[in-house]
Amino acid sequence: MTEVERVTEYRRILLDGAETRVERHGDLLIAPDGRRVPVEKAVHLPPVQPTKIIAVHLNYRSRVEEFHARLPPAPTYFHKPTTALNAHGGAVVRPQRCRWLNFEGEFAVVIGRPCRNIRPDDAMDYVAGFTIANDFGLHDFRDTDAGSMLRVKGSDTLCPLGPGLVVGWQPQGKRLRTYVNDRVAQDASTDEMEWSPAYLIADIARTITLLPGDVILTGTPAGSRPVEPGDVVTVEVEGLGRLVNYVVEGPIPVRDDVGAQPSSSEEVVSTALGGDWEFRGIRPPRRAVE
Repeated sequence: MTEVERVTEYRRILLDGAETRVERHGDLLIAPDGRRVPVEKAVHLPPVQPTKIIAVHLNYRSRVEEFHARLPPAPTYFHKPTTALNAHGGAVVRPQRCRWLNFEGEFAVVIGRPCRNIRPDDAMDYVAGFTIANDFGLHDFRDTDAGSMLRVKGSDTLCPLGPGLVVGWQPQGKRLRTYVNDRVAQDASTDEMEWSPAYLIADIARTITLLPGDVILTGTPAGSRPVEPGDVVTVEVEGLGRLVNYVVEGPIPVRDDVGAQPSSSEEVVSTALGGDWEFRGIRPPRRAVE
């Protein structure tokens, strides 16, 4: 955090059974009526209630290099339904019969007031704050949903946000790390981003009205890989805190009597493991192919 930043952090928690917005003061969360809850004992909710969640495909240079790809001339996006929302401390579900659930640590922009057809130079005036996101992807459905990414990125629980909404934070020059069971899996600087939050906001708002609470996911660096039930995934962003989630197996399998079925095609495995493995002459890890 730079010396000029003066940040305030708000969280949404369950307090005596009711959704409550609280302000963080060190290790305490303080409600408007003065009630206090230790941070480690709070039951967290997503910090905002968006009408839509929009995510950019590629934005970090290391991710582009990992896939031996090229950035497009302008950002491209996909949509995560609000039913995918999850919170700090929440369980991320890998459905039975699925194998390729990947984490993607990043930070998210939260819109503060209605925004439509604005200049990039004015975009930050429409921001309420920032939060951490983990843009989980269920790549088992990539063969059928690669265009829309609907099930890949939009299945239930695959959009953890939190733990709080931080006001006054600046996204330049911050460290982003993702840990799987305390092992560093992603490590990058936000300076790797090709397109700034302001650019993304202005680009989307040319044709889509952004409303208070709406969320824009800003992309992930290299290192996204599959995780398994029992794994703990933590995304840490300098100045925003740590978002922790637990991977569990779903209680029921994906139905096999309707729709396209989960697959482990070459495209699915290649994407899940970080690029064209055959082209690079690298065999996938044994765990991934058994």
